[in-house]
Amino acid sequence: MKIGITCYPIYGGSGVVATELGKALARRGHQIHFISYQMPFRLSAVTDDIYFHEVGLSTYPIFQSHPYSLALCSKMVDVARYEALDILHVHYAIPHATSAILARAILRGQGMEVPVVTTLHGTDITIVGQDPSFAPVVTYSINASDGVTAVSKALRQETYEAFAVEGDIAVIPNFINIERFSRQAHTDFRERLCPQGEKILVHVSNFRAVKNTPHVVQVFFNLRRRGLPVKLVLVGDGPDRAATEHLARELGVHQYVRFLGKQDPISAILATSDVFIMPSGFESFGLAALEAMACGVPVVCSDIGGLPELVGGSGGGFLCPLGDIDAFTDCAARLVEDDVLRETMSRAARAHAVRHFDETTIVPLYENFYRAVRARVLA
Repeated sequence: MKIGITCYPIYGGSGVVATELGKALARRGHQIHFISYQMPFRLSAVTDDIYFHEVGLSTYPIFQSHPYSLALCSKMVDVARYEALDILHVHYAIPHATSAILARAILRGQGMEVPVVTTLHGTDITIVGQDPSFAPVVTYSINASDGVTAVSKALRQETYEAFAVEGDIAVIPNFINIERFSRQAHTDFRERLCPQGEKILVHVSNFRAVKNTPHVVQVFFNLRRRGLPVKLVLVGDGPDRAATEHLARELGVHQYVRFLGKQDPISAILATSDVFIMPSGFESFGLAALEAMACGVPVVCSDIGGLPELVGGSGGGFLCPLGDIDAFTDCAARLVEDDVLRETMSRAARAHAVRHFDETTIVPLYENFYRAVRARVLA
């Protein structure tokens, strides 16, 4: 198939999943066309089966701001027509699904039928979508899509509760490449960071408010105050990074903390860490936690959203009440202090990721979904 994929190209779970999906589909013989305003973060280069189409932004003075949704729609029409796309797969309800539905109508008027598949990732439903000024557009975009998927049961349920959804939403979870994300010895990095054999606590996010990154520093401070030999590595960047760094300095632990900023790949960092912490206020799935588990890193995370579906029953992590710093500290301390427990949970985390979330298991679900949607639309 020839598949058009639109996602946000920035550092974040939805863009990572969309990009990795396109790359995996290309490896399975499909032709992939990414359509966005810049090269997706995880798409380092185009190949014979992967193309990138940049959406140009108009600078006409009449516009109060760049009309990205309309520019995206026009680019979708152009790519679909001249590349003979079989399907448009958009990640996020707005503006991507909205633009794709308008593009589908334009193409239909030209005698071409290109079905639209929309994947819901989280904030398009839980934050942006429930803003009264956007809710009608989100509802329409979901209902007008030819097929809709969500990355977790929790997100599907929240979508049903928040919007008047008329059709079915299929749950297709996020996935990882289990060969790229695996437990490996990166002794140079570890020896430089932990010359005294300290354990590494790691967090990966886009540092938005919902990620609660200051809580990570507070947990780390508690561990140091208990006398535990730990270092903290924070990967990513975003609005709350400055506040998080300030808290680390204020608590007197900044010298034990490494802010690495955006990193790609992150597998080497995860593979040499000991405990992954995710105190998020909401996670529709928790891709970073899955990547950590695949690298054999036990997870300590909030008991919210899609995280119980990922971590619960795996034996590879702890679920803590949202905002309960003491509970996070206690669970992390157990993993730091007990080598046997940490190794047992490390193996369980890896096994769970391999068994349920390997790309070779999940990507065929998308292929089957595309075929079913096309068959229904073209019937």
